[in-house]
Amino acid sequence: MERGSSKHSPRVDEQMSQEVSGLVQGPGTGGSRVDEFRQPEPAGEDQPEATTAPAGELRTGSPQGMSSTDVEQRSRLGRFITMTALPGDREALVANARDNDAPEDLVAALEGLPPGTRYQTVSEVWAALGRRNETTRW
Repeated sequence: MERGSSKHSPRVDEQMSQEVSGLVQGPGTGGSRVDEFRQPEPAGEDQPEATTAPAGELRTGSPQGMSSTDVEQRSRLGRFITMTALPGDREALVANARDNDAPEDLVAALEGLPPGTRYQTVSEVWAALGRRNETTRW
């Protein structure tokens, strides 16, 4: 015996499921990007890519004493050092970065840290790498 709806025919059931598929698969009731026509088109060959910093430098959001590039690079470092590695020394940080598939340039930078020093935060690691942290936090 075939299982199916007792209220509709299989054809109507299929049609109804297609009508609500965007709501079921996507986030929220405002529609989703499941349908191809809802996807944003990429920039043309002669057009620049979309960016959050159209002038090349973020105008807001960077703490005092750091540029937006510094913030991006420190965030990149933080993505590959998890909280389980902190507090930790050079060996723990390098091992944790490798476990998280960090790029070779970050691993090489971490290998250049002085041995025997324990770091409590990513900001301390960043400063030990010779980079600038924010001058005031709040």
